[in-house]
This record gives sequence, structure tokens and C-alpha cells, in this order.
Amino acid sequence: MAQLPIDDLNIVSQEIIASPEQIKAEIQLSDTARETVFQGRQTIRDILKGEDKRLFLVVGPCSVHDVDAAREYAEKLTKLAESVSDSLYLVMRVYFEKPRTTTGWKGLINDPYLNNSFKIEEGLYIGRRLLMDIAEMGLPTATEAFDSISSQYLQDLISWSAIGARTTESQTHREMASGLSSVVGFKNGIDGDLAVAINALQSAAIPHRFLGLTRKGQLATTQTKGNQYGHVVLRGGNGKPNYDSVSVALCEQALQKAGIRPNIMIDCSHVNSDKDPSIQSLVMENVTNQIIEGNFSITSLMIESNLAWGSQSITSDLSELKYGVSVTDACIDWRTTEETITKMADKLQDVLPQRKRQGYL
Repeated sequence: MAQLPIDDLNIVSQEIIASPEQIKAEIQLSDTARETVFQGRQTIRDILKGEDKRLFLVVGPCSVHDVDAAREYAEKLTKLAESVSDSLYLVMRVYFEKPRTTTGWKGLINDPYLNNSFKIEEGLYIGRRLLMDIAEMGLPTATEAFDSISSQYLQDLISWSAIGARTTESQTHREMASGLSSVVGFKNGIDGDLAVAINALQSAAIPHRFLGLTRKGQLATTQTKGNQYGHVVLRGGNGKPNYDSVSVALCEQALQKAGIRPNIMIDCSHVNSDKDPSIQSLVMENVTNQIIEGNFSITSLMIESNLAWGSQSITSDLSELKYGVSVTDACIDWRTTEETITKMADKLQDVLPQRKRQGYL
């Protein structure tokens, strides 16, 4: 009797790619890049612990699709970071993977040429090289830890990682976060549920055992220590923002009740801006005023920013794409970025050194 086909019925093909060890060997960390990553992680940890009075800001494109534009942006952000360093610590948002509700471009790693060719191995090389170039400028980077496999190729160059609203509830991502070397921010659920993020913080802080990928590309039982530097990211949900003082106070109470340090990041985009980039500046102004008026829990912000304003759709003729314009969510332009961040730094320059970080357990 012939064997009935029951395995891999929906698999078309599989292509072996280089292991994390191989790609890291070809694009090795320079001493400058290593120092940037180390200092980036340590500074963010010190801010979360209240030992560094500054805020840290994760600033950059919704997603990277053009590495030349990303490098130009990084050069500008490096200069801005130096000018506001007394009050704000800037980290560049370098997002390579885009989770999708239904369909759409999945990001530079999955489809680096924006043409559905899905040259994933080339995407890993391109992404790692870009992170290296930015780190060598002395600018720390942030990304979304979306795929547990690709993280092995890139995480040694990342200072801060996000777990997105779609994946905060995922046990796989909570386990992965427990082993990441970077600081991790968990976003509240898409429906605005804060309990999901708090549960994730508690889970990621403890040890886990799970199937993981080694540097050599082998499957292995992976044991983690737990990540003690997780925090919550308020991004709004269910059509309602949650950056206002009442929402922040409720978040503080929920974190303290759960025995978690009240460290809150405000995502100025997504639902908090109703995906209208012009509102991001208003969110930043509101948060600044909350801190001036005595807020102690807001330690960071996320801002979606690019060289040029707005967004555009990917077309079959890639030559039609406008330089420096997002191909995913709409972003504020560089001029607005520079003006709003500088304004925030000036307003908080004398306030942050006197700020009392309450609520520590």
C-alpha cells in the first residue's frame, strides 16, 4: 500500500541560509560599535533605575526600506543627539520587520528589494551592515524583536527592543524577551489592554526554557536568566489614546500593584496620534507638561520620524518612490523632528535634574 502524503503538504520549498555565526563572522563588531551598544544599553538601564535623570527617546522611521536614506537620517540624528544630550538620550529606531494584520510588505529582512523576491539571507546581511554603520557613528539603535530566529543575527547590535502590540500576548515572544541582552519595552494590546503588557513583563523577568537557535544555526534547548529591564509602552488602543495624565496614573497604579517599577514609555504615534503625524508633536508637548507638573513615571518616548513628511505606497516601479518618505506608517519630517526634540530638551533642562522618581520598590 502506497504511503499517503501527510507531511509538508503546504511547503513549496526550503532554502538553506548562512548561520548567525557565519554572518556575524563576515560583519564583525568593530570596537567602536561594541562600545556604542554597551553604552547604549547601560545608559537606558540607568535611566530606568533612576540613576540617570534624562529621558531616552526612540526616534526614527516607522520602517527602514532605503539604507542610504537611513544612513543620512542617522547622521542627522547623531548631531541632534549631541546637542540635546544634557536632557535627552536619543536612540535611533531601526525597524526591519513589520507584523501584518492581513497582508503587506513585511520589511527589509523579508523583502529587501521591495519586489516580492524575498531574499531573506540578503536582507539579513543588509540589515546587519546598516546597524553596524549606525553604531560606528556612536548612535545606539532600537528595533522590534519580532522573529525569534532573525534576532540571533542582529541583537548584538541593538540597545533597546520592542515587543509589539500584536505579539505582547505571545508566550514565544515573552520567552524570547527573557533572554535578550537589550532592554525590552512591551506595548499594551491593540485593544488598549494594559494587563497583557504587565503579564508580559512578569513573564519576561523570570527564567524560561524553550527551543531556540544557536549561533551555529542548530536547534537547542535554550535556558534564559530572565530580563530585569522590561518596561511598558503606552501606544493607545481600541481607537483611544492613553498618553494623558489620567491614563498614565492608572498605569502607574497597575504597575505598582503588580510589583513592577513604574517606568513608562509613551509611543507618540499609532493610536496615540490616530496615525496622524502632525499630532505627534502635540503628544510630546503634553508629555513634557506632565513631567514639568511632577510626573515621575514617564522615562521615555517613541517618535516615528523620517527625512520627509508622510507616507507612500510601494509601486511596481520603484523609481517612483520618493526619497526619505516612509512606505509604512506616516512620519513627521526631519525639520519637525529637530524642532520638537530641541524644544522638549530646552523645557526639561532644569526640570529633570530635580525630578523625584517615586514608586520604586
